[in-house]
Amino acid sequence: MAAETVRPHAPKGLDAQGFIEREGSLGRIQRPFRPVVAAARDRVLDLIGPRLHSAYLYGSIPRGTARVGRSDLDLLLALRDEPADADREGVRALGESLDKEFPEIDGVGTLLYGRKLLLSESERHDLGWFVACLCTPLLGDDLAEYLPRYRPDSLLARETNGDLALLLPRWRERIDAADSDEARRPLVRFMSRHLVRTAFTLVMPRWNGWTSDLGEMAEIFAGYYPQRADELRAAAVLGHAPTADAAVLRRYVDDLGPWLADEYTRVHGTKAPR
Repeated sequence: MAAETVRPHAPKGLDAQGFIEREGSLGRIQRPFRPVVAAARDRVLDLIGPRLHSAYLYGSIPRGTARVGRSDLDLLLALRDEPADADREGVRALGESLDKEFPEIDGVGTLLYGRKLLLSESERHDLGWFVACLCTPLLGDDLAEYLPRYRPDSLLARETNGDLALLLPRWRERIDAADSDEARRPLVRFMSRHLVRTAFTLVMPRWNGWTSDLGEMAEIFAGYYPQRADELRAAAVLGHAPTADAAVLRRYVDDLGPWLADEYTRVHGTKAPR
């Protein structure tokens, strides 16, 4: 059970009506990252052509908090039809080429979806919310115009991160297959970030605000679950500067992850099946 304490931060990230404000803008992109964003924009157009409905940036680069040589470039591409394997291979190769050409970034992550799925009722409070609130338009017709406004409520919490229990078995398989430091380090980074964000959305409705800052997420969570505060603070650090320690990954899937999944289900329920 949660042991509630004084909230460490005043809620923020909402507009005057209590809706989550869209974060990020092209104007916040720091100068070192502008060439890679320009190159990504042009090459996405060349790769997808008229099948592209819209393209977005998300993450630290459009928020203006990216670190040169350490932050990745995150893209979401919405196609007019459903993506095929050839599309996924194309964006993978595009990401690899950008990563090699621009030392300012440390990797490229690209999400690829069809417009119909992003606007579907089943994804209204997951991928739809992600596009409307966390993505910055880069190309095309902004899908946010077709989506509702969102509040930091229990429905949003459940539909964004209420599936951790289903993910943990897959995480264990990935950990078992990671047999080198090079393979484990990105897993530590990914799982650390996912757990911190899940922990934050667990308490988000009570805090009644939004942030994407991992450190701030951990501190807000700590205000409600002080018994797990140190673990979340450590995970927030590893989300930015990961190690290759297999013991960290094991603690995630054997202790912190199962506890968080159970508490999430108790508080918000489970994500609707897809």
